[in-house]
Amino acid sequence: MTTQAPLRSPCPPGACTCERERLLETPGVDTRILLLTRQEEKRLLERLENLQSLQDLENMQQRIFAQLGLRVTTLPGSNEVRSMRGIAIELGELPGLCRKTRQAIPAAIRRGLEKRPEIAYRLLDAHDLFRDS
Repeated sequence: MTTQAPLRSPCPPGACTCERERLLETPGVDTRILLLTRQEEKRLLERLENLQSLQDLENMQQRIFAQLGLRVTTLPGSNEVRSMRGIAIELGELPGLCRKTRQAIPAAIRRGLEKRPEIAYRLLDAHDLFRDS
């Protein structure tokens, strides 16, 4: 007897563009993103807000991809970086990802970077922004 992991409950009609139902109806499609229930999303956001290092952020990005199939990239923005808003946090296109979650993940990462600005400095340094020309 196998038990299926709980799936994210559907968003109210017209409130989201996640295409959850279409994803469930398509055979052979990766549905891992639907394993991110609202409770699990809260845990993920809390974890992202409490990052400890750049390595921790990179590990979280890898785990998110491995467990949910969602690619999260965090890079210095193309313009001058004066605040955490200047850091580009992008989520890959993924059917089934709720609109609110798509906004909440980058916001949680930014809050984590604001709590620990040294992580942002390491991120900038990793992309040669602090090296002499």
